[in-house]
Amino acid sequence: MDFSVSGAPGSGVPQVVVGLAGPWAPVAEVLHRALAEQRLVGAVVLVYQHGQALCRIAAGWADREARTAMAENTVFRWASVSKPVLSAAVMRLVADGRLGLDEPITTWLPAFRPRLPDGRETCISLRQLLSHTAGLGYRFFEADDQGPYAQAGVSDGMDASGIDLQENLRRIASVPLLYEPGTGWGYSLAVDVLGALVEAVCNTRLPLAVEALVTQPLGMADAGFVCRDAARLATPYVNGGPVPHRLQEGEVVAPFDGTVGIRYSPSRALDAGAFPSGGGAGMVGTADDVLCLLEALRTGQDGWLPEHLIAEMARDQTQGRDLAAGPGLGFGLGFSVLRDPELAQSPESLGTWRWGGAYGHAWWVDRPLGLTVVGLTNTLYEGMSGRFVTELRDAVYRGIAR
Repeated sequence: MDFSVSGAPGSGVPQVVVGLAGPWAPVAEVLHRALAEQRLVGAVVLVYQHGQALCRIAAGWADREARTAMAENTVFRWASVSKPVLSAAVMRLVADGRLGLDEPITTWLPAFRPRLPDGRETCISLRQLLSHTAGLGYRFFEADDQGPYAQAGVSDGMDASGIDLQENLRRIASVPLLYEPGTGWGYSLAVDVLGALVEAVCNTRLPLAVEALVTQPLGMADAGFVCRDAARLATPYVNGGPVPHRLQEGEVVAPFDGTVGIRYSPSRALDAGAFPSGGGAGMVGTADDVLCLLEALRTGQDGWLPEHLIAEMARDQTQGRDLAAGPGLGFGLGFSVLRDPELAQSPESLGTWRWGGAYGHAWWVDRPLGLTVVGLTNTLYEGMSGRFVTELRDAVYRGIAR
């Protein structure tokens, strides 16, 4: 079902959803309200069940100042939506017998040997990188610019660093691990390390490897590490009163209180010379590209990925630890896993997969219900962790058939 939009480009008012009717009216109303309250500038929302489209909405502005309407084929900077793509590429290599989940990564990256704080050497496995249990961190989580990652010049993959992937890997390895691998959980640069590992195994640059392993087989036509059609690239915005403002080149925006924040380079999406960041701002693509990936992971795509590996990705790898990601959540191999819906206060089914992206994105897969939802926006951080995400979730579950 498609909803029409009003407010033509050049009209001076943001587009809003109209013609609200039927079970998907609550979804449209959530988007309408977020746009009307100027918490979002624009968004594309896709809701599919058992592979069938239940709701497809594009509304608001892709570029507010240019009065460019949001469209279903708008291209977004993905940020951490890149992570499941890289995780899927790794799992394809595991399926082909070219990687082992519990082998040390030094088999493929012999120089990557970060030490524990006391100087001891340790061993990091592929599984630990995929599940963020390797002891690595992120620069943007540090309290200020004197943190160890900042002092080492580590790039989170979102900035215009001017270094290559191998140099960033060297800098990451120079910083002591936060904990013994396998004994904790911390969202981290692990997926950027995975990008270097994929390059080593495939003996080619990461964009070509990801294309061969994931995006080309799945028909993710606009997905890549550089935007090929700048005219369709959404302009990013930052929440702030009285209305969201355009994200500036080099602007620092903290996603959490008490952290130094992320230094953004929106131009990175058009820079073929920027290193391919598998976990940060590396990839771009449409909402339908994300849908293609998530549906392939949900179904296995006729053998593209074996069911036993999908089940392993969906298994909580954290040994029941409480995670900073939120109450009731565990983490699998590439995304969070809902292990306690009551604790999370969520209508989602047990085992639901979920994650998002700092440029303003959220997605989830409720496999028991055959449900896949993609919500890409151009407004950080409302579209990743604001009211819109919870309201969208609740509206979707009011509309689906159980």
